[in-house]
Amino acid sequence: MDASSPTDNQTQAAPAAPATTPPCAVTVLIARRVLPAAVVGFEAAMRGMLAAAQEFPGHLGGQVVPPDEAGDSEEPLLCHVVFAFDTEAHLAAWQNSPERAHWLQRVLPHTVGAQQLQRVTGLDYWFAAPDGTTRTAHLCWKVACVTWLGIFPTVLLLFLTVAPLLADWHLVPRLARWLHPWLHAGA
Repeated sequence: MDASSPTDNQTQAAPAAPATTPPCAVTVLIARRVLPAAVVGFEAAMRGMLAAAQEFPGHLGGQVVPPDEAGDSEEPLLCHVVFAFDTEAHLAAWQNSPERAHWLQRVLPHTVGAQQLQRVTGLDYWFAAPDGTTRTAHLCWKVACVTWLGIFPTVLLLFLTVAPLLADWHLVPRLARWLHPWLHAGA
């Protein structure tokens, strides 16, 4: 009998569970065209939608970004809305909810054309393709490595060149003194 084969009294180890990657926060960027006369109604409906989203598990925040252009012409303005959830599952629960469907119906009369929706996880927006095409999500650890490779050399260079010039400034005690009222507020 082969020494590596199991005997009747031995049990084989179960296959190792696949490694799971930690969940990344998901941000949804929405762009809608809104006629100048409908901007106030659109923003009010979107604030209602944001308030409804706050009641959902994993909601990290949201914001209506008003249009940059002046509303003097009759051309539709580009309005943006940002939603963030802590996981894909929590975002999906919100997107499939009757509450969201209700608020979409309230938003629809104020908009022109279809919405443009872009999902971003973690720092994916920084790593998006220049042509704007959608690609599969990057692994969080790869994004972290690229981010670290961009930040570490910069910090190291500043530490080696500028830090010796600032050694006599005692910046941390000064900051603590300057920010004392804020640090000890409500204590």
